[in-house]
Amino acid sequence: MKRNGFSLIELLVVISIIASIVALAIPNYLGARQRAQDIKKKEEMTQFKNALRLYYNDFNKYPCGTATCIGAGNGMAMFGCGTEGALSCATTCTPGFASGAACDTLYMKQLPTGFLVTPITIKYWQSGTFLGDDFCLQTTLNNLSDPDIATSQSRCTKACGANCTGSGRYCVCAD
Repeated sequence: MKRNGFSLIELLVVISIIASIVALAIPNYLGARQRAQDIKKKEEMTQFKNALRLYYNDFNKYPCGTATCIGAGNGMAMFGCGTEGALSCATTCTPGFASGAACDTLYMKQLPTGFLVTPITIKYWQSGTFLGDDFCLQTTLNNLSDPDIATSQSRCTKACGANCTGSGRYCVCAD
């Protein structure tokens, strides 16, 4: 008599092999996603730093970093504008970073994603000997063993202080 198909043992062996492969692949996939998210956060913070430095070149001061200067408009976050950074951006700038009543000088067309979500995952504040001559950007990375975390914390200790210490906190400052 000729047998068609597979025996139960053969099917169980194949299923267990597939399950083992999946069990090894899923953590690697999730780790790759987390690293990609961290790379995106770091790149956005670098772009934001460049925009802040352009602002500083124009006004010799970084924009205000208090809640009264960073508000909400049209459901999107707005970054402080104007010479003191204490003005709301024009609605045409939202959610950008510009100066001038009509967004005459655009520093950054789109603020980092972490600035536009609730809760805010990228925090900004002025710092320095004279308030406004330095700044700090801080976020928490998913990969706690990222070597850039320790580097950023040691580089920005003066500007960020205790806000940049702790597990997973990545900081960017004016340098």
